[in-house]
Amino acid sequence: MPSNKILEEKKAKVAELAEAIKNSASCVLVNYQGITVEDDTKMRKELREAGVQYVVVKNTMTGRAFEMNGTSDMNPYLNGMTALAIGTTDAIAPAKVLKKYADKLESFNILAGYLDGAVIDQNAVIALADIPSKETLIAKFLGSIRSPLYGLAYALQAVVDKDGSAADEAAPAAEEAPAEA
Repeated sequence: MPSNKILEEKKAKVAELAEAIKNSASCVLVNYQGITVEDDTKMRKELREAGVQYVVVKNTMTGRAFEMNGTSDMNPYLNGMTALAIGTTDAIAPAKVLKKYADKLESFNILAGYLDGAVIDQNAVIALADIPSKETLIAKFLGSIRSPLYGLAYALQAVVDKDGSAADEAAPAAEEAPAEA
């Protein structure tokens, strides 16, 4: 039987993990079996740079942390060698980085995720990872807004260029009309 000190340390670790999950934008659960130390180091560096916390915790402790947040639906995915990537600000960052390594390594698998209080399956996490970055989406949006405006400007310019002389002749005629009345 473990000592009270060890139990208290484990409870504190579970509470800390539960708090991190609660305050996160998203979480991605992966099976990291088969990843080399070199790839793991690169992946952890990319995750840190993206603002993602990557933790390897016993499945029972991770399950308890999810239960504390009311998301015990993640517990069926907690089998084997699992790790949790917690995105604090960007909900897409954990999925993007982990998908890159899941595509590269055959034994490294995305299992499930947690987004906006709901558990999402592997396919949803992969679809989330395929979403372009925020900057790309903003650029596409601005481009789609700009395109019709340019079209309108070109059409108006064409009217002015074509009918420019007719518009100059119509202006004096409009000034004379009230004088005749």
